[in-house]
Amino acid sequence: MLKRETLSSHERVRLALEHKETDRIPIAMVCAGINPPAYVDLESYLRRERGISVNEYLKPFIDIKGVSPQYVGPGLENGEDMWGVRRKPISYGPASYSEIDFYPLQNAKTVDDLDKHRWPSTQWFDYSVLPERIAAAQTDGEYFLMASNGNIFETSWYMRGFEQMLMDLVLDKELAFEIMERVTDFFIQHFRKILSAANGGIDLVFTADDIGGQKDLLMSLEMWEESIKPYHARLNKAIHEFGVKVIYHSDGTVVKAVPGLIDMGIDVLQALQFSAHGMNPAELKQNYGDRLCFEGGVSVQTTLPFGSPEDVRQEVEELITVLGKNGGYILGPSHAIQAGTPPENITAMFDTAGSYYPF
Repeated sequence: MLKRETLSSHERVRLALEHKETDRIPIAMVCAGINPPAYVDLESYLRRERGISVNEYLKPFIDIKGVSPQYVGPGLENGEDMWGVRRKPISYGPASYSEIDFYPLQNAKTVDDLDKHRWPSTQWFDYSVLPERIAAAQTDGEYFLMASNGNIFETSWYMRGFEQMLMDLVLDKELAFEIMERVTDFFIQHFRKILSAANGGIDLVFTADDIGGQKDLLMSLEMWEESIKPYHARLNKAIHEFGVKVIYHSDGTVVKAVPGLIDMGIDVLQALQFSAHGMNPAELKQNYGDRLCFEGGVSVQTTLPFGSPEDVRQEVEELITVLGKNGGYILGPSHAIQAGTPPENITAMFDTAGSYYPF
């Protein structure tokens, strides 16, 4: 086999998303990361075994970076986000997760009640800093750059409460749809201003809504088609006006919704929780690989935390072989790498992805 020319990160991802093979599989940590206890263990392991830091180790592998405008809006309380949702740390032993502690729209009864809420504005952001931030992100290489985070249903239920929002979709559609309409309007304006200021320097927009559980969708396919899909279709259309790709995140089993996800305009399906029911990489590639790209897939539920390094290597090689054929795949963990994940498994994932390319 002839040795391939080494590509820049930008060119590698661009070609993959055009369903073309590259010099190696692109690698990213989209909607992922390494949770603090696992990061500390990995840092110690890499210092001891290879004499480098985590940042030094990951740099040659990661092909996608994030950029964002600067928040200049009203001051926020500790744990509060711009939507008025407040979170507090909940311990899981060695560290903590931020869990929602206050839903600002939980007591809304009518559409008129929504007007009492302080909704975020694009005036709360300085978009003029983006060219400088884009240039800074590219100082040590040509990366594929991503803006985020367009999660319409999630943002809505973060304000309303998950159970209440699901009830609203049945019992009070007017209220539920008005919340999502306002969220969608903000994201459309926000991303238009981001992409205008970026002037072609951003390649990808991250959108999301967890719609799958371990065994099935969180709601009927018909409810999703009626209640959530149209808002994402509007957002995706606005993003595509700039020639930018849309990557969409959902955990769980989403196989029933994949045709609808394609129809609503996503370019890349992200997370790929293959331990969830019905999520089969070969079937996804065969059925949708000509119309859809994929990112993620290495299991943070099973293989990474509980397998051996050889198990991880085998899974990575299988995913590259199946999903990477004819391009269309970016490898990464299926979500954040959790505390207790052996550092040997983390390095097995990256080392294998950086070296294994059978095409």
